[in-house]
Amino acid sequence: MSSLVVRRTALAASTAALVLLATACGGSSDSKDAKAGGGSTAQADKTASASAAPAKALGAAELEKAALTQADVKSGKVTELPAKDDVAQDKVKTGDAACTPLALLQAGSWVGTPAATVKRSWLADGKKPAAGADPKVALLAGLDREKVIVTLASYDDGGAEQALKDLRTAADKCAGGYSYTADGTRTEIAEVAVTQAPEGADEAFAVTQTMNADDVKAPVKAVVVRKGATVAYLPAINLAAAVSGKDFDFPTALVDAQLAKLK
Repeated sequence: MSSLVVRRTALAASTAALVLLATACGGSSDSKDAKAGGGSTAQADKTASASAAPAKALGAAELEKAALTQADVKSGKVTELPAKDDVAQDKVKTGDAACTPLALLQAGSWVGTPAATVKRSWLADGKKPAAGADPKVALLAGLDREKVIVTLASYDDGGAEQALKDLRTAADKCAGGYSYTADGTRTEIAEVAVTQAPEGADEAFAVTQTMNADDVKAPVKAVVVRKGATVAYLPAINLAAAVSGKDFDFPTALVDAQLAKLK
């Protein structure tokens, strides 16, 4: 195994931990997200037609009931997010304030000021390399897993709708890239592209951000969905993608599982 591969792997793992507050890497995905640009018009229409009377925020106990459990998913592992992996909102800083909502999303935090929040971590199942595989191939197979932090945040006074609006505005203004720090560690985003948002929510937003990791441009992805006054933030990273720069599929089944609990 070359020293370059080892160095890239270590850097990617470190970056991923800071970007998604994770120390482990995990599993395969069986679903695909669409190409950049799709769905934004439809979602804007949904925003325009949303009820003028904001829904009531859920309390902490209600959010706990709505949070994902192991029984809610068909694959991967759901756990509570360790406090040491939880980057506080005020620890996320951007070079351009207009891009802050995107940085907060990718750092595993929330936008705005919710009345209550709860977080879970999901790690996809691992893949086994073929017998006798080249060490580099085997290494990438071991890293080819998605890690998602699922944050539920419930808002008073239309804050949920505003959070989605702020994310869309940030994606438009920061399409050419930006930089941010999370707990003092700097991350460079080269490009921001809005992608096809999932169905089934009152509002939804999906984005792929291209991150500069060493000399590789690596995709990191996120989906945000709103049901009433509650927003679910689901940023995802794949460590194999961070090393190789190749694309990966966002685990949309996880979004479906979470939406099912927010009915």
